[in-house]
Amino acid sequence: MTAIPPKPYIFDEAQHDTELARLQALECVFDAATQRCLSTLRVAPGFRCLEVGAGAGSIAKWLSKTVGASGHVTALDLNTRFLTQPLPENLEVLEADIRTAPLAPASFDLVHARFVLIHVPAWGEALAALFRALKPGGCILLEEPDFSAARAFSGPTELQAAFTNVHHAIETMFRARGMDYAFGARLPALFVEQGLQHVSFENDAAIVPGSSAHARMMSASTRQLADKYIATGHASHSDIERYSEFAANPDCLAIYHATLRAMAQKPA
Repeated sequence: MTAIPPKPYIFDEAQHDTELARLQALECVFDAATQRCLSTLRVAPGFRCLEVGAGAGSIAKWLSKTVGASGHVTALDLNTRFLTQPLPENLEVLEADIRTAPLAPASFDLVHARFVLIHVPAWGEALAALFRALKPGGCILLEEPDFSAARAFSGPTELQAAFTNVHHAIETMFRARGMDYAFGARLPALFVEQGLQHVSFENDAAIVPGSSAHARMMSASTRQLADKYIATGHASHSDIERYSEFAANPDCLAIYHATLRAMAQKPA
């Protein structure tokens, strides 16, 4: 039987500047919480860290400063186009798929991935590779969204309806590509199944107003993926425009998605 090739990353067709702006907006929204969790895991000088799905590089650079000259950070991504500027000497860039990347087993004190597994249909292989790269006694932080938590709370009725339609389209698009749009909700059970130690979780489902950084980020993502959403039949061009209006209106309150964070230590 001929294997079905995996579908490309949903943002692969985005123009360079547009995609960089989206990634930087994502960093603006989520970096503070990521850094707080990494600090909780006591990332220290001398650590060897693996940053999977490095994107525009903010967390990889933060880790490189934290681990210092005696440490090392490997920033891995399928596309490293935004990691070409001068980088710290202790930061290595590797363009590869985590499932097949040439990483020595049990070689990292810390493994981190943010919003990566939700985009991987064969997420079990990717998850196994993440744990394989982690040293015994090493720590892991995974952050994944759960779009099933999306809900509009206030705003003009027609704008709330567009918000709902777009999120139905998000669900349908992910399912059609063999992916789980609520992947974040899987993390607690997956960590328990791995037999990890010192396991802890966060479920961040903030209600945010339109015009907030989170709303602007989601609006930009929706415009980039508008054709894919419209192709599902659940959202129209008008819905895309009204979703953007919703995301720009301070009176429109919503949960755009929940973010699940799972932290643990691999048994020594």
